[in-house]
Amino acid sequence: MLSRRHLLALAPAAATGLFLSRADRPVSGLVAELAAQTPPAGPFSLPPLPYAVDALEPHVDAQTMTIHHDRHHQGYVTNLNAAVANRPDLRTRTLEDLIANLDRLPDDVRTAIRNNGGGHLNHSWFWTSMKKGGGRPPSAELGRAIDAGFGSLAQLQERLAVAAVGVFGSGWAWLSVDATGALVVETTPNQDNPLTRGHRPVLGIDVWEHAYYLKYQNRRRDYVDAFFNVVDWDIVQERWQATRT
Repeated sequence: MLSRRHLLALAPAAATGLFLSRADRPVSGLVAELAAQTPPAGPFSLPPLPYAVDALEPHVDAQTMTIHHDRHHQGYVTNLNAAVANRPDLRTRTLEDLIANLDRLPDDVRTAIRNNGGGHLNHSWFWTSMKKGGGRPPSAELGRAIDAGFGSLAQLQERLAVAAVGVFGSGWAWLSVDATGALVVETTPNQDNPLTRGHRPVLGIDVWEHAYYLKYQNRRRDYVDAFFNVVDWDIVQERWQATRT
């Protein structure tokens, strides 16, 4: 089971899926605020982007950001709410809990929650993994862990890039913490999440074509290299620290 600190650090709201900006809302008020919110369309809702759609230009273009967030991510949220509409036992569970325990879900909704719940969770983390002016090296503590595991930040980014480019079809490349507490680079197909393996993701790179094709066409490596210019290593640090409690 994930700790409360870890769930808050990961950014998506556990009960509702609403994004809560760290800059706008104090951590101490998150739990009470979440309890008071009940989206009319279902227990999950589309989190607003934590920046303007053009904030990550030229690395992520505004048109891609708009379509990716407003259409693709919204589609996952809509379909996820439909999947749990008649399942009150599932509507009260956190999204992270549903994804981490897919094998225990009823057969008739497992695939829908895997695909759409995974899509909602992955994208909610993805948006908050980026910021305008990102790409600066992580803190000394995380930096030391990266150096110990991969040699350097540059070597880690190369490992992530190779993994991302190597995903066949659609999927994600991840920096995760495994069951031993070690940082690992891994990939998942489609909208699968490392939580299903007992790992805790701290950074994910979306390599579905809708994430980059308008700007980069088939140049996936160019997209991945550009992504590193907007990574918010501060939130990666928070997520990593949360896995250590």
